[in-house]
This record gives sequence, structure tokens and C-alpha cells, in this order.
Amino acid sequence: MRAVTTSPSSPPPSAVPDVDVVLPCLNEAAALPWVLGRIPAGWRALVVDNGSTDGSADIALAHGATVVHEARRGFGAACHAGLTAATAGIVCFCDCDASLDPGLLVPFVREVLDGDADLVLGRRRPQGRGAWPAHARAGNLALARILRRRTGLRLHDLGPLRAARREALLGLDLDDRRSGYPLQMVVRASDAGWRITEHDVAYLPRAGTSKVTGTWRGTWQAVRDMSRALRERPRVQAGGG
Repeated sequence: MRAVTTSPSSPPPSAVPDVDVVLPCLNEAAALPWVLGRIPAGWRALVVDNGSTDGSADIALAHGATVVHEARRGFGAACHAGLTAATAGIVCFCDCDASLDPGLLVPFVREVLDGDADLVLGRRRPQGRGAWPAHARAGNLALARILRRRTGLRLHDLGPLRAARREALLGLDLDDRRSGYPLQMVVRASDAGWRITEHDVAYLPRAGTSKVTGTWRGTWQAVRDMSRALRERPRVQAGGG
């Protein structure tokens, strides 16, 4: 079951901003103040609490975010709960662990609004030691190469920082609720003929321990989830427009 809680400082429905930022969250109390402080003015932060036990939801509310509660565990479950709860024309995604600055999404959104791209992705460039463990980087590189063969897209990363139009994203009928969600989005967008671009973004050492790529086992599970998306047969979809 999913529930939405809006903080007193969140804008009323008549003043909902044009951009919603979905922030999947599982025990990110240490990172939330920095992340939410970097949300561009006028945008709405949707923190999707995926069962946190460290008070993340309360911290998010205190910093002006709208909190969406998603009981079903999984990165994809949290992301999709945020997407369905969003109301803005443009929806962005960003990790909630302080490894990525949501302020970097501003040019992504402009590119979508200007009609130059349907889906804009961030190519992570690690800043400092420990920002991106070797095993996680190796898994990402392998998947990116397979993605090129599957779609023809010359992408280098499957990172979480991204922007697209809400209605078009919903039209992709994404159904992965685990680690394969970001890759399934790219695969189905490519099958639909979307214009997909990629830009370098700084990737910082995250706060706390990663729930997915912090270990070899977690990385392997993520790669396995994403491999399913790569085996999908091409689907006929509407354009990203």
C-alpha cells in the first residue's frame, strides 16, 4: 500500500511546480538534508520512503519534501511509486544518498522542455576515491555494452540521474520493481523511438553504505535484474514527445 504525506511547507495543488524530483529512500537520514537543500527552487521533492527505520520520512517532511510511503521493497518499486505520485509535466529521478547533486538536473529539464531530447541521462564521473567501487563500475560497463548491442544507443552509464516527461514515462508501462527499473526505462524508451541523450555529472562518495552496489553480491543481483530488461523483445510504443 502506498500513502502520500505532504509537509506544511509544500505547495498547494494549484501551485504544483512544473518539475517533480523522485528520490527513492531507504535509511538515508544522514544524506537527506544535503540532497533536499540542493533541489532547485520551485521544484517539488518526492521522497519515496521504502521502509526506513532511521526517521528518514520525518527528516524529509521537516525539509519541505512530500513523502510517499511505498511498502513493497525494491528500487524499482520506490521509483515507480514516485512516478505515479508525481503531478508535474516533467519528472526527474535522483538517488537520495548524496552521491548526486539534484541541482545538476536543471539543464536536463531544459533539454526536455526545449524538445531536444525525450530522455536525458547523467553519465557518472567519480570524484575522489571510493565514489564508485570497482565491482560496481565493472558491472555497469558490461551492461552498457550489452545495451549498445540491444538498442544501438551509444550510452556509457545506466545511472539514476535522469529527466523525461511524466505522461510519456507512464506510457512505457514499466513493470520491473527491482534494480532493473532504470535499464528497463532506457530499453523501452529506445524501442519507442525516443531521443535519448547523456551528459557527464559529478559522482560523489555516498553517505552510508549502498544497499545495492556496496557489495559484490548486491552488484550481481542488480546485474541479474537488469539483464532481464535486456532480454525483452522490442515493444511498439508511442514516442516520447
